[in-house]
Amino acid sequence: MTHLAAWTLATILATLSGLHVYWAFGGKAALEGTLPRIEGSEEALFRPGPLATLIVAGILAFGVTLTLWRAGIVEPAVPAWIPRTGLWFMAVAFALRAIGNFKYVGFFKKPSESTFALRDSRIYSPLCVVIAVLSVVVGLG
Repeated sequence: MTHLAAWTLATILATLSGLHVYWAFGGKAALEGTLPRIEGSEEALFRPGPLATLIVAGILAFGVTLTLWRAGIVEPAVPAWIPRTGLWFMAVAFALRAIGNFKYVGFFKKPSESTFALRDSRIYSPLCVVIAVLSVVVGLG
């Protein structure tokens, strides 16, 4: 069970990391609706640059490494507490992202009909819950 959860989590995180690398280098596919918008406007709340996007990609890729270390799929070159603790931090971070800031992102955001808000409710926040749960399963494994 832990190996299946680990491979699933690693695949999700690697895919998200790859998307961020693609976007950082100017890719446009699947980019529409990924950033929260100011209510009543098509203006994005923020516009991350290539460096910020690459940093997110790196963090997601590190999540893949933590997952594979913790599941014993790849032998860690670090003490065992590091991947275990890292997965708990990842679980908390993605759970908090799913809950949101009560305004623009997460399950408890203000109601909105923007593309981002609809995708956040149907895709992004549920995916964050899945990542958080899988992180707990692998972390406990």
